[in-house]
Amino acid sequence: MNEVSVVREGWLHKRGEYIKTWRPRYFILKSNGSFIGYKEKPEVSSDHNLPPLNNFSVAECQLMKTERPKPNTFVIRCLQWTSVIERTFHVDSNEEREEWMRSIQAVANSLKSQQQDEEPMEIKFGSPSDSSGMEDMEIAVSKSRTKVTMSDFDYLKLLGKGTFGKVILVKEKATGMYYAMKILRKEVIIAKVLFTLQVLNVFCFPTMTGLSSTLKYAFQTHDRLCFVMEYANGGELFFHLSRDRVFTEDRARFYGAEIVSALEYLHSRNVVYRDLKLENLMLDKDGHIKITDFGLCKEGITDGATMKTFCGTPEYLAPEVLEDNDYGRAVDWWGLGVVMYEMMCGRLPFYNQDHERLFELILMEEIRFPKNLAPEAKALLAGLLKKDPKQRQVVPSQ
Repeated sequence: MNEVSVVREGWLHKRGEYIKTWRPRYFILKSNGSFIGYKEKPEVSSDHNLPPLNNFSVAECQLMKTERPKPNTFVIRCLQWTSVIERTFHVDSNEEREEWMRSIQAVANSLKSQQQDEEPMEIKFGSPSDSSGMEDMEIAVSKSRTKVTMSDFDYLKLLGKGTFGKVILVKEKATGMYYAMKILRKEVIIAKVLFTLQVLNVFCFPTMTGLSSTLKYAFQTHDRLCFVMEYANGGELFFHLSRDRVFTEDRARFYGAEIVSALEYLHSRNVVYRDLKLENLMLDKDGHIKITDFGLCKEGITDGATMKTFCGTPEYLAPEVLEDNDYGRAVDWWGLGVVMYEMMCGRLPFYNQDHERLFELILMEEIRFPKNLAPEAKALLAGLLKKDPKQRQVVPSQ
């Protein structure tokens, strides 16, 4: 195994992901793809083990240069699970930008070469010379290998649409099974993307009550990436709550316990979900919770100019995410607190149409409860919605 070394380090200005201010960060790029940022420069190499404010990976990334919103800006874009993430930086000169981008690209290329050399048997790519022009990718999600193409499905209904792609309800012709197919456009993501083992390890786990929707197939065409996932046909929890306005505490407790089961599983696989919200919680035919990964960026990059990077639903963001600090598992317990508050109180704990004001409420406002809420429910929600992630109530993995 190659020893991990520091490839480049120095000061960068990083733009906040949600609150669009520039913050100085001392970043260290390592040969294993780690790209970690600190508020202060570590005094000695041993300080690199201190918890960073930012922790990214440049594996399989795409780099872009821009002069907006500031000169000498560059953007790192990559695929995290099946969602696009990006981080924006600027430096003082074009030469410095070029040096950083060369270093990052060199690390990414090295990792890609290593991955191709060590590709596990579970993943196999179809031949790009296929006469159909479909460059299908073959992935063994189960033990038996199945090559899948777009023509294997009937396309029934649009479930969601965003800047980077869409989600469609499909029916597999051979089995009659219904799935949700998430289709992403390659040109706004990565030219030639390899699916990571993390995606397969998380979403291909045998289906269990309260866990994430299973990834059934993954393949690509010449211009699209396609993820075929289990379709939970009981509908979104958001729909059921909108209809009932509020759930009983017993019903909320049942759903909450299943969400906890899902989060514990993901955390045991070293995955922080981050995007917990009612729209990502589905019910299966038996009324059990399924966490989905249908998320599509509603407002993404407009290639070239505006650099909008706001993705997701702002009402669910944890304080540490807004403050652009590195986040851990506690961010998911905040999300659990928000959705359980909605279930039992019939509204969001913090809301304002103005995003800046909303962010202030999330960061500063104390949580308020309806008078008729049981003391035990108040205590649970208050613990889950602590501003400081270190003080937040969490469910430890066994």
